[in-house]
Amino acid sequence: MKFVLFSLMANLPNAITGEAWSSQQKFQNVIKQAVLAEELGFDAYGVGERHGTPFLSSSPPLVLTAIAARTERIRLLTMVTVLSILDPVRVAEDYATLDHLSGGRLELIIGKGNDPRHYPLFGITEEEQWESLAERYRLLKRLWSEEEVTWKGNYRPPLYQVTTQPRPYQQQIPIWHGSASSTLSTELAAQYGEPLFSSNSFHPQAKYKGLIDHYRERLAYYGHDPAQAVIGAGAGSLYLADTDEEAIRRYRPYYDAYHSTTAAQHNQSPFTNLEDNIRNGPVLIGSADSVLEKIRNYYTAFGHQVLSISVDGLGEQEQLEQLHRFAEDIIPVLRREIPSTIWQQMPNLHKENRSLAALPKGASSISPIFQL
Repeated sequence: MKFVLFSLMANLPNAITGEAWSSQQKFQNVIKQAVLAEELGFDAYGVGERHGTPFLSSSPPLVLTAIAARTERIRLLTMVTVLSILDPVRVAEDYATLDHLSGGRLELIIGKGNDPRHYPLFGITEEEQWESLAERYRLLKRLWSEEEVTWKGNYRPPLYQVTTQPRPYQQQIPIWHGSASSTLSTELAAQYGEPLFSSNSFHPQAKYKGLIDHYRERLAYYGHDPAQAVIGAGAGSLYLADTDEEAIRRYRPYYDAYHSTTAAQHNQSPFTNLEDNIRNGPVLIGSADSVLEKIRNYYTAFGHQVLSISVDGLGEQEQLEQLHRFAEDIIPVLRREIPSTIWQQMPNLHKENRSLAALPKGASSISPIFQL
């Protein structure tokens, strides 16, 4: 199994100490997280996209570019790029630029997002979100794979013989499809035979398993091999301690504080309290043995190769503690137990740059570095 640390960059006062970070402190915290994730052996770092309080993650490509400058190996993910509201030309340009600056470490997870506040900001209605996502995605695919694109649609002005610049660094930027609530997202992923990333954050396992099962069924319908499906999954919140009781006691104030926010209430959690979520939901709260048991249970249901976690909301010292515990007690066990076919070779921009002088004149150092 491979592992992603991610942040939605929610900037809330600490639920225990009341400490509030400035926006600048939160940005620096996220960069520190990513650097530490690389040092601890995580495979990827992800930044979500939100457009409203308390989130500061309105510009993931800029944040990921800052992270790219401070890291060398770790892959950089968007969790998710809210493509249903964005101009595909701008997305193609921004993320191709990031792909170059990171040395080919970018992977895009696209989706329609789960915060309805962004629709009026960008001029579409919530009812249009799926149609908008599908149209914009098809255009983005063309912009990255074709030159002199001529196109006409409903959600941006027509294009005539447009070639976006820069062209992507990777031969093909990997694209995942974020999945949280609808078979429309799993249908789009299956149609293109592309990976699926289940949010697995707010509801019981059965809801997300149903969407993943639909994805595999539709892969077969479109002529793809379901046995080759590549799936990632989130895991709700993380809090590890020596015992289950200690983890619950220490995490409860954070759980209660988050679930009083507008963002959490929009997701309409079906769980009555923290204990109910631990028993029947995706949160990873408990001893290492308990957390490992739950991850194994979800793997049996989902068959996912990638697991994402977050330590958003905790103070920096608790973030350090939780990431070290996860890296030492969880990652080595699951790497041994659960196979993964992706990210077998990591790019290294610095190594490539050191070798450029040795290339024959006119030769290219660029080669495909990621294959599903």
